[in-house]
Amino acid sequence: MTDQTTGQITGPTGGTDGPPVADPHDNRRQVLYWRLLARLFDPEEQVTLESASLAVVEDIGLPPALLDPQASVDSIVQRHPDLAAEFDGLMAPEPNPEDGARDRAAEVRRAALVSKVLLNVFASGSGTVTAGQLARWQSDAGWLERALGCRPGELRGGRAGGRMAGPGVSPTGTGGGGTTPDLSRLIPAIGPELGAIEADLVKRMHLREVLADPKLAAQLTPSMSLIEQLLRDKNNLSGVALANAKSLIRRFVDEVAQVLRTQVEKASVGAIDRSIPPKRVFRNLDLDRTIWKNLTNWSPEEQRLYVDRLYYRHTARKTTPQRLIVVVDQSGSMVDSMVNCTILASIFAGLPKVDVHLIAYDTQALDLTPWVHDPFETLLRTKLGGGTDGTVAMALAQPKVAEPRNTVVVWISDFYEWRTEPLFESMAALHRSGVKFIPVGSVTSSGRGSVNPWFRERFKDLGTPVISGHIRKLVNELKTFLA
Repeated sequence: MTDQTTGQITGPTGGTDGPPVADPHDNRRQVLYWRLLARLFDPEEQVTLESASLAVVEDIGLPPALLDPQASVDSIVQRHPDLAAEFDGLMAPEPNPEDGARDRAAEVRRAALVSKVLLNVFASGSGTVTAGQLARWQSDAGWLERALGCRPGELRGGRAGGRMAGPGVSPTGTGGGGTTPDLSRLIPAIGPELGAIEADLVKRMHLREVLADPKLAAQLTPSMSLIEQLLRDKNNLSGVALANAKSLIRRFVDEVAQVLRTQVEKASVGAIDRSIPPKRVFRNLDLDRTIWKNLTNWSPEEQRLYVDRLYYRHTARKTTPQRLIVVVDQSGSMVDSMVNCTILASIFAGLPKVDVHLIAYDTQALDLTPWVHDPFETLLRTKLGGGTDGTVAMALAQPKVAEPRNTVVVWISDFYEWRTEPLFESMAALHRSGVKFIPVGSVTSSGRGSVNPWFRERFKDLGTPVISGHIRKLVNELKTFLA
């Protein structure tokens, strides 16, 4: 007879008389996952795997459309509404069953549904993408997010939430040695990957077609790749398309600004100025000091503290007027830095007694100072691409230095310049005059970026090494100087 737990043939006394017999449910699940891997790495159909998978899907009562790569999850759910509940939380972890038993038939069913979602999202193909294909992918990506226990758009927006595996939850999502994938632990990595796929699809399609359709444009997730595309093509847009492009740029700017503003505000600028009397308002009341100073007025009989004097905290700060000059290379390789630093400049421009100037350049320089308080308007005036000639930017920056000791110049570029020595000599002259000169190789969310080795070595010898990495490094440098 056959042992129902192990799947092995046993004799009358319970001993094993032969080799173990494979569980048919395990075989079915493996067929589905082998097909998934084959289709992910090779778009060509493997006839044997396709026919075997079709037999499995039909046998477990699921629609054959699950194996059709052209069928969206939306279309399947519309025809089979009962499947919507199964897709929700499909890959979120489940508690371990109390008896340790696995529902192998349910695992096969989940494997078929998981394969459909993963293939539709990650097998994005190649070549030109239509607006309809992008909309279908976005819908399928939303179903993947729902399967992971998140809201549609949540992962692509970089705000990974969802239900994560906790105590008593198997990392495989089935408990007790199950093999159905639980991707919830990979949420931090899946979010950026979905964003990268969407950015690639946008790059391969006619973006203007999407922007001309308000419904499709509203479904786009603002990302650095998308903003780069919009900034490059903004002069070719008009009407509804231009309005939708501006809306996406503003959404992205507002989201990044919120993050950077929090980083800037973590430390106040300037030391406390105790020569200025504290403002006598309730929010400045120093309750601990007030109680301590009035303890001699405590009445034990009345159990009451009589307060003769209130004490307030000092909030005024000593601030010397500082000038911040930000020079940004707007060539094609520096788009990420251009966007981040434009937003950062606007935040520092809002601080008291900080005079911010912004210059963008390629082979020509543009003084963007009049719009520095509005990064959205600033970005609309940039012109990405072209070569680089930092000497034209230096010609605009030098006259802005009035008091070198109270001036910081932040120069953001990869420093692959046409005229290297004249530019470096003018930078060294600024440094020697007392200006705080900060060369920055990249100011990105990823921290990646390359810098011309010739400039890197000379900045190091000058005592002003290149900052290259996450934007937090630049924020800390600027707060140290302005404090």
